Amino acid sequence: MKKITVHIADDHQLLIDGLVAVLSSEENITIVGTSLNGEEVVNWFDSNLADILILDINMPKLDGIAVLKSFRDRGFQQKVIVLSSYDDSKLIKEVLKIGASGFLAKKCAGESIVDSINQVFLGKQYFSESIKDKLLLSFSKKTSNFEEVSQDGFFLNTLTPRETDVLKLICKQMNSNEISSNLHISVNTVETHRKNMINKLQVKNVVGLAIYAVKHNIV
Repeated sequence: MKKITVHIADDHQLLIDGLVAVLSSEENITIVGTSLNGEEVVNWFDSNLADILILDINMPKLDGIAVLKSFRDRGFQQKVIVLSSYDDSKLIKEVLKIGASGFLAKKCAGESIVDSINQVFLGKQYFSESIKDKLLLSFSKKTSNFEEVSQDGFFLNTLTPRETDVLKLICKQMNSNEISSNLHISVNTVETHRKNMINKLQVKNVVGLAIYAVKHNIV
């Protein structure tokens, strides 16, 4: 069995100890390092590797945002799960855009950390339920920018105009019946468009669609 190697970075030793205690009972996960500030994180990864970095946003010397930007600027493709006491949607969007693969509120880190590591290791994204709710709420308030195209032109080349129409309404938290009525198409057609977009963008659900839009500067 492949061991998933994990580095934990947080400025509170107590939280690090708690996460280590939780993860130590997992046969497929091993802790290979810890850091108490952002500078230690960057220095550690200069000469070491870990499959997953658990990264606190608020740390001394270099905060989590600066660490992510350092990785991005150096072209270092590190899978990162962000920990934060704050679940502001602007913060969530920012860390997504600069390379995070997951976001956990610290209050639920203990119960979600194992699942998040396993999911991110497999190349998926992971967000606790409260974070998903925050993201969808923010998307429902701001959807006009879906008419824009991502910087790499992905949406322009992939989504049809009708799929884009459906996506806008999904991000307003409309269900299939409401979208059907709004666009004057059948519910089955709405569901087909939804499934096609999920397949095209290689995401799991409507939250994944919205998250993809954030990472590609659509919203």
